[in-house]
Amino acid sequence: MKITWDDMQTVLALVRGGNLAAAGAQLGLTYTTVARRIRRAEEALGRPLFERRPEGYHPTDEAHEIAAAAARMEAEEQAAMRRLSGRAQDLSGPLSLTAPPLLIQTFLAPLLAEFTAEHQQLELTVRADNGVLDLARREADLALRISRHPQETLVGRKLTEQQSGFFALPEIAEAAARDPQAPLEWVLYAGHDAPPAAALKIHPDIWVRARLDDMPSMIAAALAGMGALRMPVFLGRAYPQLVPLPHLPVQPYAPIWLLSHRDLQGSAKVTALKGILEPWFRDNRTLFSCLP
Repeated sequence: MKITWDDMQTVLALVRGGNLAAAGAQLGLTYTTVARRIRRAEEALGRPLFERRPEGYHPTDEAHEIAAAAARMEAEEQAAMRRLSGRAQDLSGPLSLTAPPLLIQTFLAPLLAEFTAEHQQLELTVRADNGVLDLARREADLALRISRHPQETLVGRKLTEQQSGFFALPEIAEAAARDPQAPLEWVLYAGHDAPPAAALKIHPDIWVRARLDDMPSMIAAALAGMGALRMPVFLGRAYPQLVPLPHLPVQPYAPIWLLSHRDLQGSAKVTALKGILEPWFRDNRTLFSCLP
């Protein structure tokens, strides 16, 4: 009885994902290849590893045991690769960065263009993602994160504090400042129950005209005249068509961090990318904390 490492990885991915499509997405395989590998592993064992149910694949105790062993092996493999990458001093080959999409769109793209022009032997991959990618699993080498509580297992530094402000088209902002008791239309993030307390304190008659589930959609709605919104100051600078509501105070917002796994601190590639990001943020902190 023998199960290959590929098949063990596939069992682990299916335990994590719960269905063939999710496991395939993790592994970069088609769902038919995942199904074939699972059948091969089950044939090697002589018994099923998963119960096929309408909602997905339900792992047996044996599947959990194989997945746990595969996870340990995966962690050892990733740790070895991190240590080797951390000692590498060449400025060539793959390098990955994850950062929030709007940060890339507003300020990072010119910096990355400068970096890639200077280091043409590097193969830079940028993952535009607001989620928390796992740096221990090498989902990225370096992360720009907007967070109040970055992961303790990572190392790095706080690049800048941030503030948020209240923005709208000029005619809406002027009318709101002129008569705070008048109704004020608002664009609200769908995850929030009500407009910010700081706005309600001055504008008791706020009407939420629409709830949207991401910041680009909220900005588009504000640009279309659907109302005021709160957003980070740096975004307010990126959309000059929207102006601050001058009578509403700025609010604290989560700071920006630059983080990597401790094993990659000595990597020349990671150090080179830090070398262009850190001084830029240090020199441009006011873009993130002061209203335009």
